[in-house]
Amino acid sequence: MSKPNDYTELLAEIKARIQTAQTRAVLAANSELIRLYWQIGEQLTARQAREGWGAGVIPRLARDLHNELPELKGFSERNLKLMAQFFRAYPALFADHAPIGQPAVAQLPWAHNVLLMQTVKDERVRNWYVGQAVAEGWSRNVLKLQIASQAHRRQGNAVTNFAARLPAPQSDLVQQALKDPYIFDFLTLQAGFQERELETSLVRHLEKFLIELGRGFAFVGRQYHVTVGESDFYIDLLFYHLKLRCYLVI
Repeated sequence: MSKPNDYTELLAEIKARIQTAQTRAVLAANSELIRLYWQIGEQLTARQAREGWGAGVIPRLARDLHNELPELKGFSERNLKLMAQFFRAYPALFADHAPIGQPAVAQLPWAHNVLLMQTVKDERVRNWYVGQAVAEGWSRNVLKLQIASQAHRRQGNAVTNFAARLPAPQSDLVQQALKDPYIFDFLTLQAGFQERELETSLVRHLEKFLIELGRGFAFVGRQYHVTVGESDFYIDLLFYHLKLRCYLVI
């Protein structure tokens, strides 16, 4: 008879496998949906270019799809137009030789892609947000906030002495982990606040603070006690960066 610890380990392993499979299934389903929308957009764009359809074709198509397949959602007039726009934004997405970085688009939910198409017109900048959203698992609301705060302009722009003090590639990695400036507009402090008030408010809004800091930061503690020799010190805010494997001291 197996020991209880053996069973606990077995349960944990099977649970992890199930969760991994579920995640893969969700990602695969999303990728197929994005592929379907892209293919419909391709077909609509090609037929319009070839046959010169008028403005009334897509509304008619939306009505007929609803009548023929009433149980299906997501094929409204607005969404069909967005599919055509999506194809025009990424004409080679599902081609044999898709541009570098574009396959990540298929990993994002449709709502994320719609937001990016409508708010970020520069393809290079849009691809940056696609990569960050996939890598950091941003929700649509977080993605919207990052776009509004122009995160792409701030990432890696902090003025530092990392290049002089740290060896490569560590210096480059640390540089890319920091922004300039950081935007804490979720705080409600009035001008003239004290340092301790800022610290308290940041901890109170810790989730939003971590999102603004970026991926990989883990909160260790506030007023963290450190003893050096016979002296006591207290670090205001202490973080650990999982990718860099180092502490961030504020």
